[in-house]
Amino acid sequence: MTCADRKGASSIMKKSHELGSMNLVHDPGELKRLAKALRKGELSATSLAMHYLERIESIDRQVKAWRVVKPKQVLQEAALRDNELRGGLDRGPLHGIPVAIKDIIDVIGYPTRANSKSRKDAKSVNADASIVATLRQLGCVVLGKAHTTEFALQDPSPARNPHAPDHTPGGSSSGSAAAVAAGMAPLAIGTQTVASVNRPAAYCGIGAFKPSTGSLPNFGITPLAPNYDTPGLLAYRAADAAFAYRALAPSYMPSEAISAASPEILVVEDPLIAQAAPSIQAAIETAVEAYKASQIAIKRFRSPIDFEKLVAQQRLTMLYECGHSLAHLRAHGSSLIGPKLWSAIHEGLAIKAAHYDEARRAIAQMRQKFFGRFKPHQVFLMPATPQTAPKGLDWTGDPSYIAGWTALGGPILTVPLCKDLEKLPIAALLSASPGQDRWLAHHCERLTKPIEHQD
Repeated sequence: MTCADRKGASSIMKKSHELGSMNLVHDPGELKRLAKALRKGELSATSLAMHYLERIESIDRQVKAWRVVKPKQVLQEAALRDNELRGGLDRGPLHGIPVAIKDIIDVIGYPTRANSKSRKDAKSVNADASIVATLRQLGCVVLGKAHTTEFALQDPSPARNPHAPDHTPGGSSSGSAAAVAAGMAPLAIGTQTVASVNRPAAYCGIGAFKPSTGSLPNFGITPLAPNYDTPGLLAYRAADAAFAYRALAPSYMPSEAISAASPEILVVEDPLIAQAAPSIQAAIETAVEAYKASQIAIKRFRSPIDFEKLVAQQRLTMLYECGHSLAHLRAHGSSLIGPKLWSAIHEGLAIKAAHYDEARRAIAQMRQKFFGRFKPHQVFLMPATPQTAPKGLDWTGDPSYIAGWTALGGPILTVPLCKDLEKLPIAALLSASPGQDRWLAHHCERLTKPIEHQD
């Protein structure tokens, strides 16, 4: 790449937010702007890929977001995308956009290690996961495999939070979130079973879009709890994550007309949500006032279901499925399996099938009771987490606020709001009814512009 190419790539990126050696946050660039620059010839896929490879080389020793990156392979793929554009083949809005892939998702030429000693000798796979195959069809360039907690549960990954390296980046898509927040990738793919896309995005101060459960295929993704496992998208801004989803979704979901109904915000009130830290409650109130000032309809409502009970049922069903999905790992012995995963497998196997079935029915009833009261154009606002990212790296944080929405099954946006006095990010969730993914993504910019802040 020439010096001119390097300068061009750098000029497309937004200003860095690095504030000394302990703050590694860096805007990787707005997806829409990058896509436009690629098509206008202001930027090549190769120069863009090189920009992120240089960023990875510069700071990943501190952030530890990546398990493996293969620069030669990345640049070959980027050159192919450049040749396609020059030849008149434009694969869509994501053509030439580099993407990080969570290391429980299969990528041709890479072993899927799942951050586990039990897979230290895993061989490279010979087929892409469905989500990766689709991203390639759309012209994305795979940057590499991002770290995950072990088998996407709770034993932490090496990844650090770019806002505060001594605080957790969350989990399980910790490397995916850290890579985006540190400016090493403009887009990343994670997975969510409980809170594994939306929570690391919240802790790392970036946006995320978790589609409706079951709306994207799980082929080629190491299972944890199959009835919950869902690929999700992480980007620096919530609107970027929604932009990527809108490019991806037509491959899987019908192109039905988007409802013209204007969004209405419903602020969720529930005893569990009332336990949020004062700084987080204050941030939500500021968001409410911002919506009012923007003339977006907003009102409060008391949840018709008990979120604490919903979260408990989600945990029981998740553990049951985890135990049965990963029971084979017991053959490796506890020396090769993290203690939290080992415990979860055995706890899940101890749950009776009748109790699992009962919990599934209870969740279905709560889902009907909740969404039965509302209209498709209503969006639910609440804090993403009860606290900001906890100090220390052994615990990935409280998933409870997001777990309930995962159980309800609809699309979930993480929207960065502000920072607390310790300069740790605070985020909100914007959720919708199951199947309203396209509608939520379509209205994302309108819904997030009044409240989203990157500082």
